[in-house]
Amino acid sequence: MALTLAQRLDLMTVRTEELSYWRVRHAQPIEGWSVDGAPIALGAPWPERQGTREFAVEAAVPADWPLAECRLRLDLGGESLITLRDEAGAEISYGLDPNHREFPLPSHRFSLSSRSVARLPFGEPVRDPRLAMADIIWVDADVERLALLLTQICETIKVLGDHEVIPHLLTAGETALRSLDWPTETAAYISRTASQPMQQKIWALPEMMANPAALSDAERDSVRLAHDRLIEALDGLQKRFPPQGDVVLTGHAHIDLAWLWPYRETRSKLRRTFHTALTLMERFEGFRFNQSTAHYYAQIAQDDPKLFESVLARVRTGQWETVGGMWIEPDTLMPSGESLARQILYGQRYFEKTFGSRHTVCWLPDCFGFSGALPQLLKQGGLENFFTIKVNWSETNRFPADLFWWEGLDGSRVLTHTFDNTPHGYNGELQPHDIHQTWRNYRAKDKHDKTLLAIGHGDGGGGVTPEMLIRQEQLTHFPALPKTRWGHVAQFFEEAQASARGVSLPVWRGEIYLELHRATLTSQSAVKRLHRRAERGMIAAETALSLAHLMGGARPSSEEAAWRVVLKNEFHDILPGSSIREVYEDAEEELTHVIAHAAARQKDALAAIAEQWPKGEAGEALLVVNPSLHPRRPDIVTPDGVHLTAAEPLPALGVAVMPRSAFAPKGAVLVSAHGLENDLLKVTLSEDGTIASLIHKPSGREAIEGRGNRLMAYLLEKPRNWDAWDIEGDYMQKGEEITQLDSLEIIEARAERGAIRLVRRWRNSTITQTLSLTAGSPRLDIETELDWHDRRVFLRSLTETSVRSMSATYECAYGVLERPTHFNRSWDAAMFEAAAHRFVDLSETGFGVALLNDAKYGHSTFGPVLGISLLRSAVYPDPLVDEGLQRFTYALMPHAGPWYDGGVREEAEALNQPLLVAPVSGLAEGIRQPLTVEGIPAGLSGLKPAEEGEGLILRLYEPAGRRGPLRIGLPEGWSHSGPLTILEEPSGAAPGELKPFEVKSWRLHNSLNRGRFKDKIMQQI
Repeated sequence: MALTLAQRLDLMTVRTEELSYWRVRHAQPIEGWSVDGAPIALGAPWPERQGTREFAVEAAVPADWPLAECRLRLDLGGESLITLRDEAGAEISYGLDPNHREFPLPSHRFSLSSRSVARLPFGEPVRDPRLAMADIIWVDADVERLALLLTQICETIKVLGDHEVIPHLLTAGETALRSLDWPTETAAYISRTASQPMQQKIWALPEMMANPAALSDAERDSVRLAHDRLIEALDGLQKRFPPQGDVVLTGHAHIDLAWLWPYRETRSKLRRTFHTALTLMERFEGFRFNQSTAHYYAQIAQDDPKLFESVLARVRTGQWETVGGMWIEPDTLMPSGESLARQILYGQRYFEKTFGSRHTVCWLPDCFGFSGALPQLLKQGGLENFFTIKVNWSETNRFPADLFWWEGLDGSRVLTHTFDNTPHGYNGELQPHDIHQTWRNYRAKDKHDKTLLAIGHGDGGGGVTPEMLIRQEQLTHFPALPKTRWGHVAQFFEEAQASARGVSLPVWRGEIYLELHRATLTSQSAVKRLHRRAERGMIAAETALSLAHLMGGARPSSEEAAWRVVLKNEFHDILPGSSIREVYEDAEEELTHVIAHAAARQKDALAAIAEQWPKGEAGEALLVVNPSLHPRRPDIVTPDGVHLTAAEPLPALGVAVMPRSAFAPKGAVLVSAHGLENDLLKVTLSEDGTIASLIHKPSGREAIEGRGNRLMAYLLEKPRNWDAWDIEGDYMQKGEEITQLDSLEIIEARAERGAIRLVRRWRNSTITQTLSLTAGSPRLDIETELDWHDRRVFLRSLTETSVRSMSATYECAYGVLERPTHFNRSWDAAMFEAAAHRFVDLSETGFGVALLNDAKYGHSTFGPVLGISLLRSAVYPDPLVDEGLQRFTYALMPHAGPWYDGGVREEAEALNQPLLVAPVSGLAEGIRQPLTVEGIPAGLSGLKPAEEGEGLILRLYEPAGRRGPLRIGLPEGWSHSGPLTILEEPSGAAPGELKPFEVKSWRLHNSLNRGRFKDKIMQQI
């Protein structure tokens, strides 16, 4: 009876599976193990599960076994770095994990040592770690090759559907199986197949042979002949059914810097993965492997210099490709523009210095959305190309292109490629399914006839396996499937750029919003706030030190070392809040050190400025530095805790010595149990402590229509997947407003400042909010302290405004985005939670209301309602995320006119970066501006020492989408270069103007010697 095609495939599959039971000719257990110096038997549990264990053994291959066909087979109970020493003492190391268990042997006699952890690649603990398996096996390479080839034929038939080549493939495979001369002796057959799943279900199996016979020479000859004839058949079919498509393979091992394991384990993962890749390069000359992240190479150079030298050697041969151009693979939605610039600056500098060249491809496969600032920064950093696959994770709308121009906020474009390899993504399996699907899903075939595919186990590292490389060699003979070859990522993009010059590619403008993982804008609030403080603190420190240099002080040194710590903690599973608790313990400690370092450097800068300041009659005075590029209201807290304000603004980048008597408030703040009032705002509270009215006195407009600062607790906030990552679109259906007010008290009632403290207890948590208003301030600050002890709650603040607009303005890196306030389209509805940096603004013609913050990123604008996400207490992967105390401030700011004329960005800057203050005495009173920027309003990105050569680097950006002239004023003896890139090299950009959202840098030179320069400054003063 004739079988159907499906039946024939099933039959060939089960017969092929049975061949694998003859893959191992013989196996010899390895005895005599020790762990941490103490004996341990095969099968025995580890004496201690925590920490790193060191296994050791000496072993010998049976003399009559050919070394080339022998392998070491291990399962030590977790992940390991194993080192084999041959008889001459030479060493070679491998990574051991569930995907890498067999290793070639260096000599007949060898010793082994390991560094092992009772963990699996994704950080899962091995609850009962044991020395589970350790033997030397003699592999029947002919059986192995044929079984894998037949397996790939079965897999190919499954993915090709009803392709006309399928009957031919079945016939070729069946012919090969029927040609085999296979053993039948009962005891050996039953013993070899006893581990089959069906055999294991038998009530009681007969007694098994310890070492059942392998194939005879004649039987093995039939296997070899069947393989060769099958290859000939495949080659013939390939001529009739040529390959459809061209897939460029890049070996890859995505290694999360920290995620479900702490960084200390990542250091071990790096060594294991790098050793694995290097040993595969020795065995497979055509293999190509890529690895991003400058930080990883710097870490390996420190931890294992010999391994690093081996990597360098393979980079020189072209087998190992460094990619990415950044210090790490960062989140791109939350870091400031300056942080993103430093990622590229320090990444490209490291790669050029260490490996001799810069990168042209930015490699960010796994980030949760992409800032519209990136294309400009990538272009300025020499990265003309961009790669990711994460856009394919959006759940609502399919991203419309996979080879396209990505146009940033300023109009800069980078060529972008993504591939769709569901479900493996960038952790590609080298098998017909992944190759066929990736090509089938590729939509730009008519624009460029190749797509990229990353191959290798990843996230927790590991990378490519030997089987994957053998599979690729075999697939070169297959019909109908796409052609595959190992290649370089940079070369792929170089060819794609050439194709793009001759065709019209789609263009995606602005931010690439991921319709998933929205909770990463809120999870792990403490680290988000520390990161914000660290990056702002470093920028302020560099600015103040540079101002001191402009006034005659010493040139500051590079702060790259401190910045590297900030950049490390921007990794796309650290800053987004999607890692385990141990990761955040490390991050909090590291960022706290950076904040302290920045504060110390700010103090050094103030001391250096004081040294350059002329002596005078001021007694007890305050030295105040404005590190911002706009005038600031002198609103300070002195080192002894006193809040002072003054009416006259401090100029942009200005320095002042002010006696305490110079501080006097502009008007006075009025405080009552019902509200606060100054000369700009009148705030009225409801009985429940929410804001009933917020009047903008200069315009007379009411900003609230409903209530402001309504605290909403959304319960049972359990997503379908990705607990700490996701917010479901229906979260609002179960919300509870927190209205109970335990206490309301006036805690400050001075002319300079008024403050009302509200305390609310909700379930097991306490929310303390201090509403404060400063004299002359246009914003109402809401200083918040959460003492949180509840799970699966999403806490938000909602303010119902009196503004009607179809869009809202969200600050992002180096600019702003307009987001919808409606759900007209599926793209709009999917953006129900989105990233903003320091402010969100909702404006209609002539009036608006802004929501400012000093530590938050998740926001929403539904109609007239401004929302900010304060906390989300998930349970995985950190069961105690956001448990306990945290503090932050957000603010409401009504204003006349559009946000950019109403001072919104300037107030957001003031909220995030206080003026720098130090007590001084014996100096002259006065105000100085060492550096001026005139013309179009610009934002300060950074003022820092140049990384190479003398001078300072001034980096500005246009923040609102406007265009205009720009002039830089410098002290006598100083001059500036033409515009530079973020790599501090000439850019060729037009001088003297700033375009919408443009980022521009200049080198500031001092042409005078320091002593004369100091004299000139003193004469000016």
